[in-house]
Amino acid sequence: MKILVAKDAGYCFGVRDAVKLAYDTANKNGDVYMLGDIVHNENVVKDLEDAGAKVVDSLDNIPKDKPVLFRAHGTSVETWNSAIKKNMNIVDATCPLVLEIHEEVKKLEAEGRKIIIVGDHGHDEVKGIASQVKDPIIISSSNEALSLRKYKSAGVVSQSTQTIENVQEIINIIMTKVFDLRFVNTICFPTKRNQSQIKELAEQCDLMVVIGSFTSANSNRLTALAKKRNNKSYQVTNADEINPDWFQKVEIVGVSAGASTPDIIINDVLEKIKKIGNVQKEIIYG
Repeated sequence: MKILVAKDAGYCFGVRDAVKLAYDTANKNGDVYMLGDIVHNENVVKDLEDAGAKVVDSLDNIPKDKPVLFRAHGTSVETWNSAIKKNMNIVDATCPLVLEIHEEVKKLEAEGRKIIIVGDHGHDEVKGIASQVKDPIIISSSNEALSLRKYKSAGVVSQSTQTIENVQEIINIIMTKVFDLRFVNTICFPTKRNQSQIKELAEQCDLMVVIGSFTSANSNRLTALAKKRNNKSYQVTNADEINPDWFQKVEIVGVSAGASTPDIIINDVLEKIKKIGNVQKEIIYG
């Protein structure tokens, strides 16, 4: 059996930097507090909590002498202003590519355009983008786009981890409803690379394994892209969920992972697959 591993599987640079900053800040200050999970991965959240990075639901629950870490997804303007007003020690772990979306959406609004954000309702990144402008419209699917009323002028950005296919479908519909439309493609390049690799792997392999939490939107999207091309595609959160029966009569296994999946979990899954298939080493793809 042969194992092909997507070159860009796992942590993107934004998540990797944010997690490292959380560990370093907790080590320096004893504790650091975050408004929600730093990444959508239960194993990472637990390890960070053990290290002193604690999750709270309000700035009011953070001791005055402890720092607050704003996560890679981005943070709402209201929360930023509140933390500054409280004179809190803010550690900013916002992904630079998310900050670029904030800047782009403000430029579009400055042009007098109605702002439309293609993204998941309630997602932390989307809430952060939406807070940058006044009364934006959030659209997550083509069905929602169909109900959009007509506008003379609009600007569109997307959540950084959206699939290209979903954004294209929505944009095609919005084009029929907006006279003067400007779209800025804000899907981040790590997402584009990972999605491109998994599409190719799913078509070349007998079986696909996607490693990532089911609370992770980008991991779920990778799985959906794989399943569309290969019905023997499975998502697992760790090595314990690997089923040896999947690998019967399988010659080539493809493996990828969501942007919030740490290296240690990817390696554990690979080791289990190697034992099942009596494989000595994996091949990096991409």
